[in-house]
Amino acid sequence: MVIGVDPGLASTGWAVVEGRGSRLRAVAWGTLRTSPRTPQAERLLALNQGIAEVLAAHACASVAMEAWFIHAPSRAAMGMSAARGALMVAMARAGLAVVEYSPNAVKQAVTGNGRADKAQVRAMVSRLTGVDPGSDHAADAMAAAICHCAAGPLQAAVAGA
Repeated sequence: MVIGVDPGLASTGWAVVEGRGSRLRAVAWGTLRTSPRTPQAERLLALNQGIAEVLAAHACASVAMEAWFIHAPSRAAMGMSAARGALMVAMARAGLAVVEYSPNAVKQAVTGNGRADKAQVRAMVSRLTGVDPGSDHAADAMAAAICHCAAGPLQAAVAGA
């Protein structure tokens, strides 16, 4: 099983997916939310603890996270970076390797179009897994997990060569 994560300080999507190719099954999914009225340290702790609970409940072998590229420093970028760090600490504590995929690679793997919009990604995730993830964040996390299910065997073969 793979857990996909779409990190964010206000909303972090997560989805546990198992399978390969066209045989995919969404096991569990959701969104961790924090309030902008809460001090940042408490928000980061909530994200860390929330993802740790998800990881404890599901025997995931790896983590697929959408890589995040930002061109200019901003307040949003600082929050996103902090959230990613809090999430990665929980993943490292669980002994899981984090594999990052570019947003274009995730979209390409799920829709066949690296420039697909959120509605297209959500529709294809629903079609591939048979479930509606309920939020764009959970859909993006599910897409990252699906991308890893497709790319993981190839990466393992290359690493073993």
